[in-house]
Amino acid sequence: MPDRPPPPGAVHPLFPPPPRPAPVRVIVADDNPVVRAGLTALLRDRDDIAVVAEAADGREACEAALRHRPDVVLLDVRMPGVDGLSALPHLARIAHVLMLTYSHEAEVLQRALRGGAGGCLVHGEFTVEELASAVRDVTVGRAHFTPTAATAVLAHIQQSATAHDEPDPVPLFSLTSGESLSQLQSLMRVSEAEGGARHTLSGREAEIMDLIASGMNNREIAATCFISEKTVKNHINRIFAKLHSSSRSEAAAKWLGTTAGASRRGVG
Repeated sequence: MPDRPPPPGAVHPLFPPPPRPAPVRVIVADDNPVVRAGLTALLRDRDDIAVVAEAADGREACEAALRHRPDVVLLDVRMPGVDGLSALPHLARIAHVLMLTYSHEAEVLQRALRGGAGGCLVHGEFTVEELASAVRDVTVGRAHFTPTAATAVLAHIQQSATAHDEPDPVPLFSLTSGESLSQLQSLMRVSEAEGGARHTLSGREAEIMDLIASGMNNREIAATCFISEKTVKNHINRIFAKLHSSSRSEAAAKWLGTTAGASRRGVG
């Protein structure tokens, strides 16, 4: 009697199903216990994702990562003690890192990318499915950003590119007369007045000077740059010395080109 065909869905003994891939191992690091528990509960419902540990700050995240060797760390940016951005370079050597933040500040996102993050998710902008997809994608090198994070990063890149545009090398006038040479020398002096201050500051000092010019006080600058108020004051003292200024308003005026603008108006 001929063998009957196996019923639909039956496993043929000669062709067993391929083994299921190991689940993506995740550590959730957030100082808010409610948020941490919520993220853990959402991910644990996935068959292909396993939350192996939780952490309340960057130090706990690093210790857990060394102990569990996860595939992905969900890392909050702002946490007491060791914050996410400080822990990021250490964690990025062990696992893929997805930053979680309530802010879409371009500088924060840029620092996260420089530190080795594989993506940035802004709370309130992703669904459960998108969170799970981001965890899976980052393990194979696909960067993941929520819309506001992507827009902020793009704007920061465009702004940086515009700020570093090369000047037009084509002469605007002939240098055959003494008058033209005098005009060129005057323009060069104005250009030096504009750019000299900026080039005398370090990268961190320039960042802090931008924040001063935007109207931030020392406490706000410290929070934005993740440094202490004492460190901010030390930077400001060096900035004032380099810009030959005795007040925030005078330094901001020189930094924003007010002095250079006045010089330009006096040329010619």
